[in-house]
Amino acid sequence: MDLYWNRKAECMSRDELRALQVERLRATVRRAYDSVPHYRKALDERGVRPEHIRGIDDLRLLPFTTKQDLRDNYPYGMFAVPLREVVRVHASSGTTGKPTVVGYTRNDVGTWAELMARTIGCGGGTPDTVLHNAYGYGLFTGGLGIHYGAELMGVTVVPVSGGNTRRQVMLLKDFGPTMLACTPSYALHIAEVMGELGIKKEDLRLRNAILGAEPWTNSMREDIERKLGVSAVDIYGLSEVIGPGVASECQDKSGLHIWEDHFIPEIIDPVTGENLPPGEKGELVFTSLTKEALPIIRYLTRDISSIVPGTCTCGRTHVRMSRISGRTDDMIIIRGVNVFPSQIEEVLLQFSEAEPHYQLVVDRQANLDQMEIWVEVSARFFSDQVKGLEGLRRRIEELIESTLGISVRVKLVEPKTIPRSEGKAKRVVDRREVYKEQG
Repeated sequence: MDLYWNRKAECMSRDELRALQVERLRATVRRAYDSVPHYRKALDERGVRPEHIRGIDDLRLLPFTTKQDLRDNYPYGMFAVPLREVVRVHASSGTTGKPTVVGYTRNDVGTWAELMARTIGCGGGTPDTVLHNAYGYGLFTGGLGIHYGAELMGVTVVPVSGGNTRRQVMLLKDFGPTMLACTPSYALHIAEVMGELGIKKEDLRLRNAILGAEPWTNSMREDIERKLGVSAVDIYGLSEVIGPGVASECQDKSGLHIWEDHFIPEIIDPVTGENLPPGEKGELVFTSLTKEALPIIRYLTRDISSIVPGTCTCGRTHVRMSRISGRTDDMIIIRGVNVFPSQIEEVLLQFSEAEPHYQLVVDRQANLDQMEIWVEVSARFFSDQVKGLEGLRRRIEELIESTLGISVRVKLVEPKTIPRSEGKAKRVVDRREVYKEQG
């Protein structure tokens, strides 16, 4: 039997849902136009006024919003309310040295918690659940987003955050949580450490898992479920839209329900920008309907997905999206952190001993994402003096870790080692098989 946190909202009729979306869309566009100079300028340039928006089909009149728009208005330029009404800010890890900043009013935090409570319900959570939250707390939206949703539901939260896996395993055994929240690769790593410590899944009380923040396959799901003895669902979100809680699989596991009373999804052709019908893969776009601090209009996520046709057996009426099957840009996700090759390039440009030729080799080892960066050393500096090269390698690693917030390995290679390209350089070699089953 499937569980609901808010049956009325999650199962409302399509007609009710559409009427609510129209009402909220018109209010959102009006608020954005009146309060955010970026949106006023963008709409004026297209000759669009808020009163032109009468229905969902009028979305096509509105401009797209990109991550670059948020960067250009760093830190608070996209906010629609004064800072005194913002009770919390979160931020991305940053792509050009400056993160994208998102803000929440008190009502926004309440909305977010409501959506996460629905998500936890989809994952099998109830007020009797004890949730081990191993998502990172801090500027990243994962930890606190799930935390507040769980508390709203009445769940007992163990706010352990990430890292120190042996301690996590001890807490999983001693505290008896029934639900695990983390990235899927970390769930597998926990299972591996359990094996090292001689702890079996039968020694735990885990029954469910809500996993997300990185792509994963159905075979990986089966592996996690077998090793931890849980039913694992995929959850989706991104900080620019609200954070985790945008969409979630239910126990049917046939697509992620998008909470349409708070977001309008679109699937577009990433080249033409035209809308695509259900079932066709394209770029996922979101418009927020209730966010006060940071309304977002037609945000280009760069994630490739599709709308799943038909109704779900769980009874929820909100449309489903397929699991993410790729990206339209060269961003990669490493242990829940968004990484762009341009970030690496900016770091390398600070070292005169290195050439701007590099390659990111991504793999999954011991169930954890690993990234090795191959960096060409300049012919002038290159030598067989191990001490000098070792010092350079260590300094590059330290600066990259400081920039990205995750540890990486750097491998220094001889001049002319990295393949040259006459077209777009192939910066990323991703050896993980995370997209194959969704492709």
